Amino acid sequence: MISVSPIAAFNDNYIWLISDTSNKQHYVVDPGDSEVVIAYLKQHQIELSGILITHHHYDHTGGISGLQAHADHKLHVYGPDDENIQGITHSISAQMESITLPLLPTPIRIFHLPGHTLGHIAYQIESHLFCGDTLFSAGCGRLFEGTPKQMLHSLNSLSELEDDTLVYPAHEYTLANLKFALHIEPNNKTLQQYQQKARLLRAEELPTLPTTLALEKAINPFLRANSAEIQQNLSTHFQQPISDEQTSFTLLRQWKDNFK
Repeated sequence: MISVSPIAAFNDNYIWLISDTSNKQHYVVDPGDSEVVIAYLKQHQIELSGILITHHHYDHTGGISGLQAHADHKLHVYGPDDENIQGITHSISAQMESITLPLLPTPIRIFHLPGHTLGHIAYQIESHLFCGDTLFSAGCGRLFEGTPKQMLHSLNSLSELEDDTLVYPAHEYTLANLKFALHIEPNNKTLQQYQQKARLLRAEELPTLPTTLALEKAINPFLRANSAEIQQNLSTHFQQPISDEQTSFTLLRQWKDNFK
């Protein structure tokens, strides 16, 4: 069994610390800032074993070199091999479906998720999914490199996981995402209730994450592109008929990109 703890970074990043306390193995996911991780390690008197990287953006990779220096360059750093990430020691190719980390009890499932970036990947350890900037609570990542078709396919592949899967995005975007989600699906009662809960958590400066896949399938518009209410509101907003999931998703992402 593993445990997962958030390390806050920048304005809204989470660097997730994965710990197997039985053998004192500790890994971090997407460390954009080495200083906050080092401070956490010192406070809790633990040593880092390695790093997992989901994609090349600097707010996810900027801490690699600092953490390596802190660990005398002994860390195993895993990441996609086609995103030109400096500091990767163990490359993950597009053909790899799983990896094994030293001394962790179970293989790690790899998901290849083009959309936010072309080489974006996610890691599933037991029931824990570390999905970077692909899936957020009530949202999904912007399409900086991929296409709407690629992102929809990536999200649909994640939606096939077990409902009790714990989802660990890399950003605290939940309240902003919920504002948009309620704008386009205002009659979703689960969504209304979740917004109240998320507001209470953030008022106390607590994370809204992890979320669960079951919750996301109930409230996340980007996993609900076939919703009749969403499609009707898209049709009205864009003044065009919506006849398929791909068109719905594409227009959803376009609307969200310009939503205030």
